[in-house]
Amino acid sequence: MGSTMRTAVLLFLATCALQAQNATRPGRFHVEHPTLLNLGFEWLIEGDANRNATVEVRFRKTGTTAWRPGLPLLRVGGERVYRSRESMTYTVPHAFAGSILNLEPATSYECEFSLKDPDGVTGQAEQKVTVATRTEPKPYVGGRVLHVYPPDHVGPRQEPSYIGFKAAYYGEGRGDWTAVRMTKAQPGDTILIHAGLYRPERLNYVDPLSAPFTGSWSLSLKGTAEKPITIKGAGDGEAIFDGAGNHRLFDVMATHHHIFEGVTFRNTEVAIFAGDKEVMGAVSLTVRNCRFEDIGVGVWTENADARDFLISDNLFLGREDQMRMIGWNQAGSRAAGIYPSHQLRSFFAVKVYGPGHIIAHNAIAYFHDAICISTYGPPDADPDRRASSIDIYNNDIHLSNDDFIESDGGTHNIRVFQNRGVNAAHNGYSAQPMFGGPVYFIRNLLYHVPGGNPFKLSAVPAGIVAYHNTMIGEQTSKSPFSNGHFRNNLFISKNAKGQGVMTWPNATANYSSDYNGYRPNPGVASQYALLAPAVGQAIPEPKEEDWRTFGTLAEVQKASGLEAHGIEVDYDIFESLAPPDLTNRYKVYHAMDLNFRLKPNGKAVDAGVSLPTVNDGFTGRAPDLGALEVGRPEPHYGPRWITWKPFYR
Repeated sequence: MGSTMRTAVLLFLATCALQAQNATRPGRFHVEHPTLLNLGFEWLIEGDANRNATVEVRFRKTGTTAWRPGLPLLRVGGERVYRSRESMTYTVPHAFAGSILNLEPATSYECEFSLKDPDGVTGQAEQKVTVATRTEPKPYVGGRVLHVYPPDHVGPRQEPSYIGFKAAYYGEGRGDWTAVRMTKAQPGDTILIHAGLYRPERLNYVDPLSAPFTGSWSLSLKGTAEKPITIKGAGDGEAIFDGAGNHRLFDVMATHHHIFEGVTFRNTEVAIFAGDKEVMGAVSLTVRNCRFEDIGVGVWTENADARDFLISDNLFLGREDQMRMIGWNQAGSRAAGIYPSHQLRSFFAVKVYGPGHIIAHNAIAYFHDAICISTYGPPDADPDRRASSIDIYNNDIHLSNDDFIESDGGTHNIRVFQNRGVNAAHNGYSAQPMFGGPVYFIRNLLYHVPGGNPFKLSAVPAGIVAYHNTMIGEQTSKSPFSNGHFRNNLFISKNAKGQGVMTWPNATANYSSDYNGYRPNPGVASQYALLAPAVGQAIPEPKEEDWRTFGTLAEVQKASGLEAHGIEVDYDIFESLAPPDLTNRYKVYHAMDLNFRLKPNGKAVDAGVSLPTVNDGFTGRAPDLGALEVGRPEPHYGPRWITWKPFYR
């Protein structure tokens, strides 16, 4: 064979090899745990080295004919997530992942996914699945009703009756006999907690509430989806579980399908402990319409087998300072100005791990953090043992000494939407890290975050999708993230001295940003900063020379192609909103005094782009920027049973 022929053959073989690398080979298709409003999916792939494959989504209610488009799945894979302090490194597997958003509960949907690649698809290029959204758990109708009374109850009782919760749940038993458990509650039972104070006398050997020494109740029974075990306030007055300063009030990590409803938890470090890492985790725990006060933690699981919680319409009141906002810092530091770092008296209201959780319509105040996903570390290979398909929405968060919501530790389809956060000492909405994503931040409000950024995106998280948020604060962190995408947001600077308004610290070439509104800080020369790796390049630890800075959005548009439809705005786009007072970072603001609504004729109106399932039903020519659409009702933040002004005023 001549040299010319050999060269041609080698070139042909190289071309074939390149085509093989660029073609897509679909693998396992995984349907994640449904929630009440959303469905999540992950589709593993090989190939697509040039990342030009796409997955289009459409869906319809089962039994109907009209299809609706969904957001395309997000291409993920190859991003390196790491944190040197914990020696943690994770490379995101190649896949597509994403959600079909804003559905109806208890409804079946036909969902179709079409994989396309100009370089070819080898294997099954379409997936068709029928999936139903969840039904909200309810007490079983037709089961036994067990009536519980406090030790000091006088007067008539409804039968069967018991003194204290443990007697109804496990049977009578005091002292050493508390472990006998001869008369257990059954699936479908409703345990009605009548009005009164249930405060264990833990130093009393024959404690009438059967919780000697620990003052805690450890639960382990198994209800079913059809027949849950319900612990519910009887409705004849406040039923209070008081821990008397103990460590854990309820340990439910071994339970399945339990409902707590309409009771008060107080005076304890951990009200409901629902899972320890690598031990066990509760399944289908519901905590609804409850009050938590004087607590260190509300509901807490760290376990990958915990799944399908519903934590909704609760009031969580922590122990942190109510009159001023003081952040955390290292021991001995007085970086909070004239005040020392705050003591960790209340850690978080809710922390979860595992798939399928819903944390919605809660009011939370006076904690270090409000709502967290466990910073668990790299996810398990089993997709049903990951923090995935988790919804955090319509929560009203007031005065956090660190962050409002931390999605840290999430894998795929973390959905943080329609939350309101006012006063956070450090950052607002966090993804530190995200192991592939997407994490959706949609229509969230933020005000007064003097110590950090609206979004905390560090430890090189991967898969950030931010749509329609109203952020009163500068996004200026230079900690890189991968695969970030921003649309229809408002980033409104608060007059911070020497700061710009926006930084895009992209660790890879896979990113996008357009149709956003920015309010530059007056008198600052460099308003925008961009880290823009070339295709195939990664810059997880940038040097100063890697950055490009710009004075105006027009300069960004001309030099980079980003924000082709972005605009610069000012506070006059709002009906009535002013920046926080930066001379008093400890000041506490109240949501009832803040108006995030847009003026109907302002620059932010009709300035966005249509996003299927995200802004369907917008008014005007196009969607508005920010969280609130002109002419549409504002969301209800916090418990739906609170119809008066916010509780924390």
